Amino acid sequence: MAGVSVSTVSRVINHKPNVSPAKEAKIKQVIAESGFQPSMLARGMISNKTNTLGIIVPDITNPYFTALISQVELITRQLNFSLLLFNTMTAGDDRSTNSVATEIQAFQTIMEKKVDGLLILGGEIDREQPNTDYVAALKNLNNQIPVVVIGQPVAGLDCTFIPRYQAMSGQIITQHLLASGYQHIAFLGGEPGVQITKERLAGYQKMMNTYAHYDEQLVCLTDYYVSDGYDGMTQLLDQHADTLQAVVAINDQVALGAIRALNDHHLDCPRDIAIGSCDAFPNGAFFSPRLTTIDHHNTLLAKIAIERLINLATNTNVDEPLPTIEQPQLVIRESCGHQLRNGDDA
Repeated sequence: MAGVSVSTVSRVINHKPNVSPAKEAKIKQVIAESGFQPSMLARGMISNKTNTLGIIVPDITNPYFTALISQVELITRQLNFSLLLFNTMTAGDDRSTNSVATEIQAFQTIMEKKVDGLLILGGEIDREQPNTDYVAALKNLNNQIPVVVIGQPVAGLDCTFIPRYQAMSGQIITQHLLASGYQHIAFLGGEPGVQITKERLAGYQKMMNTYAHYDEQLVCLTDYYVSDGYDGMTQLLDQHADTLQAVVAINDQVALGAIRALNDHHLDCPRDIAIGSCDAFPNGAFFSPRLTTIDHHNTLLAKIAIERLINLATNTNVDEPLPTIEQPQLVIRESCGHQLRNGDDA
């Protein structure tokens, strides 16, 4: 249509030099008039690269994953990569009955789609003991394309892991509640057998053993969602209403459910029972009361993870060490009752 060779069109599309202004203008005119779009599939067949990255999450409705994906999307777009999202629905109310098989099937689909690399956020990889079939499938996938995981390292897997300070977050929020004068502090939320739960609970337990008294009866493991916070708080009130002073919630969603349960029992947070969270989700500053929580700097975490994945996919700067992961930061707001404990009712 433009009366030029394929290679000349290619140079214009890819912003390469050595094309006369007249030919470049003609080619761009034909592209605009015809609505022509380069075929990424055809490009991939030649270069074995598609400039597409995969990302696997267990539950897209979880605000933690949603916030991370938003950041990843911004970065990949800036670097001219497309993002292919796989929501396995292996967590939450609508979770699949066979989560391991679902995630392994996602690996197979990823290979069929010819993505250049994969980012994994949660799922089976977060288990204390991941399923052996899952580990074998992930190992096979990592031998073919680079895989980056935001999570704690798993023995026997050579994927790139971007860890978070899970135990430290449990320590920091528990220590803050203890320093505010509370002694009878419960731990609420999290699923047994999951690394995040194990480490945050360990941080809480360490601080309680050091500065107060650890009581296993005050640990209520449910899950990671608002309804789990509600149900768990109800259970704690049924058993420990006379002594309970404060609660460490595994994340902001569980904290919100716990606050609702307190309200339904005609109790106030923080005047009757204070609450602090191990993991900040978006908009925690706009709830009532505003949530005291731990900022894991997830925006920076997403940036580090996706930039490392792109470097691995393009084989650039692969020997550079990972940037320093910032330590969790305590964000003091209203739900911990810090002002009240210090004599300020404002």
